[in-house]
Amino acid sequence: MCEDWVRAPIPPHDLQARVDALSRRYHMNRLPYLDESGVLRFCSRSVTVSPTQAELLELLVPRYREVVPREALRFRLGQVNGSRTRNALDLHMMRIRDRIQPLGLSIRTVWGRGYVLETHADPL
Repeated sequence: MCEDWVRAPIPPHDLQARVDALSRRYHMNRLPYLDESGVLRFCSRSVTVSPTQAELLELLVPRYREVVPREALRFRLGQVNGSRTRNALDLHMMRIRDRIQPLGLSIRTVWGRGYVLETHADPL
């Protein structure tokens, strides 16, 4: 990137600030990846998820940091195990939250709309 060059000599604290900014930018652009065997990968870590969790994550992962409508998730859940109740989706989302927490990922509820898959550090 054009702003990533410096002219020598550079004060150590300026160099460290630039390195920190580049590191944040690098980690922020990392995307989660769900493979076909049900392994969710993010930032060199991975967890195995159940088939039902994988079905729901198939909707959340491609829309990382975007709202996925609750109804779309309920419909997918109904296709997988025949249960489209509100409580069934809430239970599965709670289990997914617990499962993905070690990766540094979280699922935030957007009241009245749906869910957002994001990192712990993403602003609310």
